[in-house]
Amino acid sequence: MAFRNLLTADAGTVRTITVNRPDKLNALNRETLSELKVAFGAARDDDGVRVVVLTGAGPKAFVAGADITEFAQASPADALAFSRHGQELMSAIERLGKPSIARINGFALGGGLELALACSLRIAADTAKLGLPEINLGILPGFGGTQRTLRLAGRAATLELALTGATITASRALELRLVNRVVPVDQLDAEVGALAAQFAASAPHALRAILDAVLIGGECGLDAGLEFESRAFAVCASTEDMREGTRAFMEKRKPQFAGR
Repeated sequence: MAFRNLLTADAGTVRTITVNRPDKLNALNRETLSELKVAFGAARDDDGVRVVVLTGAGPKAFVAGADITEFAQASPADALAFSRHGQELMSAIERLGKPSIARINGFALGGGLELALACSLRIAADTAKLGLPEINLGILPGFGGTQRTLRLAGRAATLELALTGATITASRALELRLVNRVVPVDQLDAEVGALAAQFAASAPHALRAILDAVLIGGECGLDAGLEFESRAFAVCASTEDMREGTRAFMEKRKPQFAGR
């Protein structure tokens, strides 16, 4: 599949999607948003893909934000459409049904941070910088930034980031629970690779059940979340992977999950 603004590469069952606009610090324009939606849709539908790694080309940026040139003169109707376009992509990533890892190698600002927040996990280089600077443009985050930051980091952190527009270090982002791990930049590939390999070797049905249970449970009451968990547990018990996992445990060997 050919893209103008993305690169894709497979290593076994791990697919890496790279936003490839380094001259623009990988900023998200409408075309890139559309291509990302197609790329993640293809990964979702490909049974040979178990994990997706998302990153940005070049050493400077993961994604430095939305392409300001595309909405600087936007009408309210244009802005609404642009926001919804971005939100549709973020929701598609969040609901992928497979683990996604944001490999944050540099600036993750505005739409870039929103893109990372939609992934299952975020691994940042110690040189990365993160933030929601939209207030400096007279707007607010429009791709889900206020909502996912709120759910991950809480009200105080969300208001601090969104109201000040400050750019923070990776270590501060870790304190705020915006990222899962911070590693030296020269160890970023190894850390992401090891995590992706772990997911790739896990049972796909169980991975999806966990992702769905956490996503759904975070948006409903406790009783409804517990009921979903019980039903998902029962579905997993019907899979060959569950038989393989329990058998491997008793035989003291590593399981070989086939995704069935």
